[in-house]
Amino acid sequence: MASYGTAAQESAPGPGPAPGGPLKRALTTRLLYFFILGDVLGAGVYVLVGQVAAESGGAVWVPLAVALGLALLTASSYAELATKYPRAGGASHYATLAYGPFAGFLAGFCMLAAGVVSVAALARGFGGDYLTAFVSLPVALVAVVFLTALALLNARGISESTRANTVATLVEVGGLVLVVGLGAWVVLRGDGDPSRLTELGTPGHGPAAAVLSGSVLAFYSFVGFETSVNVAEETRDPRRSYPRALFGALATAGLVYVLVGIAATAAVDTKTLAASSGPLLEVVEAAGGVPARLFGLIALVAVANGALLTGIMSSRLAYGMARDGLLPGFLAKVLPGRRTPWAAIAATTSLSLLLALTGDVAALASTLVLLLLVVFFVVNTAVLVLRRDAVAHDHFRTPVPVAVLGAVSCLLLATQIEREVWTRGLVVLAAGALLGALAAVRRRRGGRGDKRGGGG
Repeated sequence: MASYGTAAQESAPGPGPAPGGPLKRALTTRLLYFFILGDVLGAGVYVLVGQVAAESGGAVWVPLAVALGLALLTASSYAELATKYPRAGGASHYATLAYGPFAGFLAGFCMLAAGVVSVAALARGFGGDYLTAFVSLPVALVAVVFLTALALLNARGISESTRANTVATLVEVGGLVLVVGLGAWVVLRGDGDPSRLTELGTPGHGPAAAVLSGSVLAFYSFVGFETSVNVAEETRDPRRSYPRALFGALATAGLVYVLVGIAATAAVDTKTLAASSGPLLEVVEAAGGVPARLFGLIALVAVANGALLTGIMSSRLAYGMARDGLLPGFLAKVLPGRRTPWAAIAATTSLSLLLALTGDVAALASTLVLLLLVVFFVVNTAVLVLRRDAVAHDHFRTPVPVAVLGAVSCLLLATQIEREVWTRGLVVLAAGALLGALAAVRRRRGGRGDKRGGGG
């Protein structure tokens, strides 16, 4: 799909810590792989299959495979930018370099909004039905304890956080492999129907429309990869590690999703899957012999892991934006010994906790998919704009047609967003644009004119 290249004629060793960026380089390729895999294989997979089945019919594996291909297009652009500019800040930093501080703030605002609201929703989800299967506690109390514990783990260090993620990811993968095995068992004993795997289309959609609408839903199950660029600065050798971890994790997640989709639709009829809020639990119940509580525990691990990884992303993004002069400077403060961005962690956790306690999450959550498409479009175009910006170290290079197709895919997917979501999303984007204009003016007045910000 892509290759390694040099953006400058001179040769230099791999990038060191970015100027002004004292975050600790502790992530290996393996830890980064599990970071990305854990974020992609999040809690959404436990409801994804049913939603896709409702849109596409029994051949759930088709839109899942198409969605993986679409995700790989944008992931390739992220791979180039993360290895070219291995800094916290991710999409915000890339947009600042390509288009200036206004675009940088807007991209970062969209990602921060997505991250903060996502963590809040996951905190409330952790205290919901899955937890009540074990113990009944007030959701507000659970949210406070849950988010405080995650913030402390985040502040303790990136190594500790990603090791916890590795364990949680293995649990998640184990649960999904269990579903695949149980689905195969249902089919082998004669209770399933493999012919459903070729049923593409619903009463309201023909095959082509079913694939497109199903792929839009499935696409959002792969977007966890974008959080990983915010830890590129904490990766020991981002030029070598990041592309391997990124594409390896997406390939693994894609394979697992397709197998889960095949197992679920072959074992359980499409109408039951589409009507269920826990479609994978339908597979477990159809197979029999496995305690439902076991799946509840796996789901709790998935929710906690997703919140941890998204919290890491949000804090690193806020830290990077503060260092670029797009957010207040105190957010760039780092713990001397641990070298973690404690101020950004505290700020983003506090915002998530506020949303979780007020419960005002649902109205904004549905707009996050639109905000992410805006960010992905900016990233896919920024990678082309920044081709003229030479750096002295080797980095991953994505082919121009892949970046162009990535941008086009974002526009295509945006056409499938409902009008109500567009209305809310435009309000959020307008607020981000206003704050971005103010940040750009403040940055100019403060003399923060360094666009490069260092990539190595």
